Amino acid sequence: MENDIKIRVNDVYVRFNMASERVDNIKEYVIKVLKRQLLFQEFIALKGISFDVRAGESWGFIGSNGSGKSTLLKTISGILKPYKGSVTVNGSISPLIELGAGFDGNMTARENVFLNGCVLGYSESFIREKFDEIIDFAEVRDFLDVPLKNFSSGMAARLGFSIATTVKPDILICDEVLAVGDFKFQEKCEKRMNELLSGGTTLLFVSHSAEQVKRMCKKAIWIDHGEMRMIGDASEVCEAYKNS
Repeated sequence: MENDIKIRVNDVYVRFNMASERVDNIKEYVIKVLKRQLLFQEFIALKGISFDVRAGESWGFIGSNGSGKSTLLKTISGILKPYKGSVTVNGSISPLIELGAGFDGNMTARENVFLNGCVLGYSESFIREKFDEIIDFAEVRDFLDVPLKNFSSGMAARLGFSIATTVKPDILICDEVLAVGDFKFQEKCEKRMNELLSGGTTLLFVSHSAEQVKRMCKKAIWIDHGEMRMIGDASEVCEAYKNS
């Protein structure tokens, strides 16, 4: 892979097998599988997706719910494996894909900073050094010893974003993370992401807001029913999507 290419997605297909009948419990599921009585329906979530992302680029991904945007980001992050094709990543990834990923709802915010930091590969000494910065950016200092399950989705998102961006990752992946935050915090997150981009971070960004994608990204991909409908300049792709 060329030195300046951070991500290469090559003819990627992702397949899921969905049970074609209802199973009410695990025991019934196991029995049906062993007796080969459970039928599955194949669902292709991504169909032949290919593109390259170069260092420092910002890419937006747009499309309707269920189009395959999140599946694509999970495949790039290594959470899902392609059924066909390949994904090659050159650099460290900080993925913000699902709210609560890497968090334990029964643990306090303080404890979750260390837990999530360890998941992202930070050392304990580094987390201690950055702890105040993380908490202040997330604006949750008054709730440090509250179990995370009592946080609103916006508070949890703020904490997750703050932890993931406390260092400059090679690649930052954001999937609808800003959708649950208030307007002022969205501006704060966008400012930090722009700072990371200025420092050479590569950004993959999913949002239902075409305007947000146009502000944050230079390039975009429109995904429709698992297929790449359009790729190119973010403004042009977003306008085509809005007018479809």
